Amino acid sequence: MGWLRPWIALAALLAASGARGEAAAQRVVIVANSAVPGSEEIARHYARARGVPEANVIVLEMPDTETVGWKAFIAKIWNPLEAELVRRGWIDAVAMDLYDPIGRRVYVTAGHHIAALITCRGVPLRVENDPALYREVGVLTRHAEFRTNQGAVDSELSLLAQPGYPINASVPNPLFGQDTPGFTALAQVVKVSRLDGPTVEDALHLVDRAMQAERDGLLGRAYVDIAGPVPAGNKWLESVAASLAAAGFDTSVSRGPSTLAARARIDAPALYFGWYAPDLNGPFAPAGFRSPPGAIALHIHSFSAHTLRSPSEAWCGPLLARGATATLGNVYEPYLELTHRPDLLVQALLRGHSLVDAAFYSLPVLSWQSVLVGDPLYRPFARPLDDQLGRLGELPPSLAGYAVVRAMLRLEAAGQPAAALQAGLAGMREAPNLPLALFTARGLDAAGRGDEALDLVEHASAGAPSAPDTWSLLHEASVYLETGGRTDAVRAVSRKLAEDPALPEALRAAWVGGSGGR
Repeated sequence: MGWLRPWIALAALLAASGARGEAAAQRVVIVANSAVPGSEEIARHYARARGVPEANVIVLEMPDTETVGWKAFIAKIWNPLEAELVRRGWIDAVAMDLYDPIGRRVYVTAGHHIAALITCRGVPLRVENDPALYREVGVLTRHAEFRTNQGAVDSELSLLAQPGYPINASVPNPLFGQDTPGFTALAQVVKVSRLDGPTVEDALHLVDRAMQAERDGLLGRAYVDIAGPVPAGNKWLESVAASLAAAGFDTSVSRGPSTLAARARIDAPALYFGWYAPDLNGPFAPAGFRSPPGAIALHIHSFSAHTLRSPSEAWCGPLLARGATATLGNVYEPYLELTHRPDLLVQALLRGHSLVDAAFYSLPVLSWQSVLVGDPLYRPFARPLDDQLGRLGELPPSLAGYAVVRAMLRLEAAGQPAAALQAGLAGMREAPNLPLALFTARGLDAAGRGDEALDLVEHASAGAPSAPDTWSLLHEASVYLETGGRTDAVRAVSRKLAEDPALPEALRAAWVGGSGGR
């Protein structure tokens, strides 16, 4: 285990993250809608799971719709929530007997004490444009695209400590790109995250999956789909791919011209970043597809979060229905430059920031279209790799091998291919799975040990399940085995796929039957 020493220091550095999370939990405020079944249940479940005091839960009666107008938003959400936050001492403010032109109570505000404000499923998602409330906002409304007051409810609520802000166009985020924001910047912004999804169960599980990933460490592969129409966005995603590869993740990069094909490899997508399609598609589409615990998924699209209630429409809702632990999106057209920057998000997460801190670090503007869905306290990289490797037997058997692959990649990057191969073989004895077998087989082939490589993949493919997130992996194994002349093993893999009733007909026609199962 001498090859683990380079990461011991990282373990010590991150060991305090749990303590930070416990302290932050005391300053989390959770908001639920009493008019929507399940909303308060989600709030109470999160509070119990994260140790948030019950007194931090605020339940208000709000409209039972995802979209509200400004009058309903002010009367049913903004004013009563702000009053309750001031009354409970979360916002330092003095109320005046005045209301601004759009109906907001006027306060003299000195700051707030909120680490994160959580809106639960049932709290409306977006505020529609009200032309009667339109006002010019200097240079911000010079372009027609920004002459609107439509936006995400959560983005508006992030300015609860900035009374009287203009609702038309957007408001610059003082936390954007700030590694060490000052007191003034922090006092202006309430960081908001949402626990939501197509079903109550989807929302309930967000904190459970986040905490499992913190216990086990994030396990799986990274996928970056660079297929967008604007060079700036592609540049961001190239940076994401480089950052994740540098962190040791087995990273698959697609450069279009379309989004990931249905037959693309997509096993254990712990990290997915891509664009540009209106609705979830490709290998994610089957309803039975599941991401691993802790998975972070972001698909850049103008309306990726225009609803969170559908398991098939747009991207955010469907990704959550398929097990994503965190996602980000837009409720209306944000324009690329004003949406979350995925490259900055990943950089902040890799530095150990929480999900909500990383999201607001990567977001240029507020009072606009962006929404964050997930446990705000989630730290996907709280568990260092050496700790995962030291307890492989305790990790989920289907995922443990990905930690070994990550260790092998780091060893290879350090110029130690022999040590990487030994790590892979040791991992196959302790935590065997098909992805690790295929990766280790590559090292065996390079060392001139092709028969051993084929044995490894044949045995692992025999034990691998057939599921939407493993279909392409099984096919990859069958192609490898066919190249090595293992006809019986290829037939066994083809038979496994053929007997899976959920396999789409297009993939069945392409892969099952004939040589190599193709």
